[in-house]
This record gives sequence, structure tokens and C-alpha cells, in this order.
Amino acid sequence: MKRLASPFFRFLRPRPAPIVAPLRTLSFSMPDPTAETEELLADDVAAINELRESYEHLRAELGKIIVGQELVIEQLAICLFARGHALLMGVPGLAKTLLVSRLAETMSLSFNRIQFTPDLMPMDITGTEILQDDGSGRREFEFSKGPVFANIVLADEINRAPSKTQAAMLEAMQEHRVTVAGNTLELEQPFFVLATQNPIEQEGTYPLPEAQLDRFMFMIGVDYPSREEEISIARTTTGAKLPTLEHILDGEKVIRFQELVRRVPVPDHIYHFAVDLVRRTRPDSDEAPEWISPYVGWGAGPRAVQYLILGARARAALQGSYMVRQEDVVAVAEPVLRHRVIKTFTAESEGVTCRSIIARLVEELSQEA
Repeated sequence: MKRLASPFFRFLRPRPAPIVAPLRTLSFSMPDPTAETEELLADDVAAINELRESYEHLRAELGKIIVGQELVIEQLAICLFARGHALLMGVPGLAKTLLVSRLAETMSLSFNRIQFTPDLMPMDITGTEILQDDGSGRREFEFSKGPVFANIVLADEINRAPSKTQAAMLEAMQEHRVTVAGNTLELEQPFFVLATQNPIEQEGTYPLPEAQLDRFMFMIGVDYPSREEEISIARTTTGAKLPTLEHILDGEKVIRFQELVRRVPVPDHIYHFAVDLVRRTRPDSDEAPEWISPYVGWGAGPRAVQYLILGARARAALQGSYMVRQEDVVAVAEPVLRHRVIKTFTAESEGVTCRSIIARLVEELSQEA
């Protein structure tokens, strides 16, 4: 992670120590033995071990095609097993579509891709009724399902569609069902939506409002690969046909692991840490540091706390841990808060990013814990 170079941090922090340290160097407080925690059953311990092994197998299979992007794969898996949805930000050509389609392949889940365009209508996503002849001369309407009826849906460039189409997609994400012509149909579980936005082409787009962005559990940043990774990409993708990946999980197992994740114990001090972190993002809060107000217009809401805990639970289970640790919350803090912290014009003009603001908040809170 890059260190912040903006003058406002040097002004507000007189001590000579670095402003933002890499997250991996942070020291974490030990769990409070007096805190209240849940307990795992023996079957849950075995299930967590199975989930960790399946996750390692999943990463190995995706590694046959996807070069690098280990952190992106981990964050996608966290969202999936926490029953959340993800918004992917990255320039074209970084294998976002390939990653999602291959993830569905390894899990034996159905996959549909929706290319959002300015003329896309809600019925193009949810489906519509078609007048059909039953063969006896009688005609009746029959519902034709849209592409949202899949286990994993890729909403490509979601900001290119008008607001009513975005709303239809987000309603399906939130309610896990669609209503067409007065009929309500449940979506098959598990249901996971990955939406993408192109950060470099904004002409003719309809940016998602902050209230709709809040529906996404994670905003995942996809960066350029390293030089070595790019060489490996050139070698593996310009030769023979890409390999077929092994099926590791099915829908029933995914649902079982999703239920398991919500039973992972969380120590009481972890709830306090997550709440304190979110409250510090709000400039009007008494807990917020003084330097937040000029650079943050709006902070994160209570849903951010929920996703911090759920994300930490999922990460702990994927790592084979039987209890949530503070480092699990720190690991998911950026993707959870990145799209929920709204910067001011002052922050934009000084080049202060949401990632840097979140990193400093995490560092300061970890030092106090």
C-alpha cells in the first residue's frame, strides 16, 4: 500500500513516525478472555476444516487460468460465503469476466453475464411474459425467465444502464426474488451478483447513487498485474486451449458453508472494534478524529458494521480459524468501507483517497486497542 504524501497529514500529526504503515505490520490486541463468545460444535470444527481445504483447492484450480489476483479471489470467496454481493472496479482486460465464469465452473453453479447498455430495460434482466400457443388453438401467457435467474450473475458495466434498470437488478439482489406482471418468483440459491464499473470511461453513464452502492458488501479493486505476472499471462493465454477446471463444490455445499460462516464465534471486543472503526468515519460523530471532517462528507452506516463482522467471519473460516480475530476485520475493512466513505472536494483536490483514509483509521484504532 502506498504511503500518503498529502501535506494535511503532516500538519495534523506532528510526530515524525510514518503516517500509514502497511496493514501487515500492524500489531493486534489479544482477545479478552472475559468477553462473551459463541462456541462451535464438533461438527462445525470439521466443517471449517473442510471449507479451508475446499478453498485451497479452489485457489489452485483457478490458478491454472487466472494469473495472480490472489487477493481478488479471496475477497470474492468471502463475499460468496457471506451471502454478499461485490462491485468490481478495474480497467478492461484484467480477466474480470473470465475469473467470475471460471469461479462458477469450479462450483458447478449456473452463470449468466448481462452487458448493461443505455437501452437495457428491466424486463431484459428479470424476464417477461410471452404469448404462446399450447397446440390446441388456445393462447396463454408464459413467463420467460431473464438472465438474473442464475446462481452467479455478472452485471458488466452496471453504470451504463439507466436508473430503473439498475433498480430492478438491485431489487433482485436485496430480495432474492423478482416480480413480473404481478407474479413473484424466487431466485435459486445460492445467488451472487458481481457488478463491474469502468473507472476510466464515464461519458454516457449513470453512476450508482450512494444508497444503492451500500447494497454491495465489497468494492473490490482490480489492479494491473506485476511484470512477472504479465509475462506469465502472455505465455498461458496465447498458446493451447485453456484447461477445463475441476468441479469442487456444488450449490448445496455452498449453502451449507454459508450457514456455517454465520456460526463462527466472534469475541465481544471484535464487535467493539468494528463499531468504533465505522463510527470514526462519520465526521459529525464524537468518536471521529479531528482530521476526518475536512476530507469526509459522509461516513459509513450500520450496514458497514454488519458486513465487517460477516466478512471477518467468512475470512476466518476460509483461513481455517475457529474464531474471528482482529486481523480478519482489518483485512476486510478496505473493501467494506471504500464505497461507503464519501470524500469532500478538499480531499479530491489534495489527492487523498478513500483507501488512504481507511488505512489511517485502521492504524490509529489498532494502536489504541
